[in-house]
Amino acid sequence: MSGYEYDELEDFDDIDDEGYGEQEEEEEEDEYEDIFSSSEDEEMNDEVDFVIAWVDGSDPKWKAEKDRFDKRPSKGSAEVRFRDWNNLRYWFRGVEKFAPWVRKIHFVTWGHLPKWLNVDAPKLNIVNHREYIPEKYLPTFNSHTIELNLHRIDGLAENFVYFNDDMFLTGPVEKEDFFFEGQPCDVYGLNCLYFAEDSIAHINGSNVAEINKHFTSSRDVLRSNLKKWYSPQNGLKRNIKTFMLSQWEWFPGFHYDHLPTNFKKQTFEEVWRECGKTLDRTCMCRFRSDLNVNQWLMKYWQLCNGISIPKKSIGKCFHLKDEDIRPMCDDIIKQTYKMICVNDTALTTDFEIKCKMLRKSFYSILPEKSSFEM
Repeated sequence: MSGYEYDELEDFDDIDDEGYGEQEEEEEEDEYEDIFSSSEDEEMNDEVDFVIAWVDGSDPKWKAEKDRFDKRPSKGSAEVRFRDWNNLRYWFRGVEKFAPWVRKIHFVTWGHLPKWLNVDAPKLNIVNHREYIPEKYLPTFNSHTIELNLHRIDGLAENFVYFNDDMFLTGPVEKEDFFFEGQPCDVYGLNCLYFAEDSIAHINGSNVAEINKHFTSSRDVLRSNLKKWYSPQNGLKRNIKTFMLSQWEWFPGFHYDHLPTNFKKQTFEEVWRECGKTLDRTCMCRFRSDLNVNQWLMKYWQLCNGISIPKKSIGKCFHLKDEDIRPMCDDIIKQTYKMICVNDTALTTDFEIKCKMLRKSFYSILPEKSSFEM
């Protein structure tokens, strides 16, 4: 096997924590405090921001507040959504090394911060839930609420890329990988919803139901942007699948890579105007529900409106489950993909060992601190 021996991990125990201190209380003057001045508004339309939402599931204060509201008789597999793989610093290192053109990073958090985070980093904007989510939805432990309100973040650029905290850059990317001439890049494709244990097909079904309510003829949507729906960028198999599923007047579902998503802020504003009652019902749920919609609704809305530009996927999602993760670790080391998603599941076993293997893989390509670390 290439790379290094995964069985010899004891020498990696201290790499992550070496040289990291607590945050200093004294705040320095931010020389970038006027970055959102009116003189730069037009330039912001051509710039791209990254947004990442993160939660520290081990924070006792956060857990106490969550438990105060969580009266569900069984939490099922939901707890895996909150556990920390302790690899967030590699997300920041990847962005700084592979996407230095990013204008701003909006780091969305309940209020806790990693102890190693440099809060004075010039490109960093720390966003507390209270600063952008309407008060009637707070406190929230529903990732959909956190995502559906992203457009309300103060100073957010019109064009932004949304990352879950399990999505990483592992190779050099260009702005044009995400936006081309100000329009979001995406893969066009129809698909069927996949219902299985622990899948979110019910939530995705709610997204598609809302799409079918507002785009009443799938055939008309496809005809209006035929070259996009059948672009070579989508891949032959996906185009064939789209053709086969285009025989109905309604949408059966959409292709989704489970990777970072490119959005225009105006899409969120439009969907809130058109689907406000549906979004409000979701946001009133403090915890995820199968009846929720999520940010994929905005993705599908952009596809149906035809504003997205067809673009090949540049990443891969790895669903860990109870599988050998060495192939994924090798792909990180070899930088096979420009970005990856490390999708944790309730079926993931040997959690601590896999955490260490994953961090060591990231360290092999991102060994140097970024400006976001103290």
